[in-house]
Amino acid sequence: MQDSHRKADHEQAPMNQNGSDAERLRHGNAESVAGGLRLLPWTASDGRPCYLSTDGRGYLSTLADDLETMQLSMSEELLEYARGVLAPGERVPSSVEYRWLACWLTEALSDALRVADSRGQRIPAPPEVTEDARADAH
Repeated sequence: MQDSHRKADHEQAPMNQNGSDAERLRHGNAESVAGGLRLLPWTASDGRPCYLSTDGRGYLSTLADDLETMQLSMSEELLEYARGVLAPGERVPSSVEYRWLACWLTEALSDALRVADSRGQRIPAPPEVTEDARADAH
């Protein structure tokens, strides 16, 4: 939602963009990625995703956590506003106002999906159940 902030954060923060690891992350195979790559809540200036090699601690991880929290909070506020605009009996917005709302809702949805993707990739894979463990369970 805040392109100027994203660009500034990108320019100040070194990003790890290892193509093969990033490609595996994008295809939902996070457990196969060594080194703990994290999808960041901003993109490179050309729109490509940014990844950070991290153990989950440190300045950039904290910055990413804070930005994700802010993005989700702003999305909630925007959704509340949209529901009010669309409520029965409210003034019918102009086409310009609807377009503005659609643009911001699109941006908010994009942010929320990126946060969900990033957090989903960091969920550890469940341990594999061996035949011995299955036999012991029965």
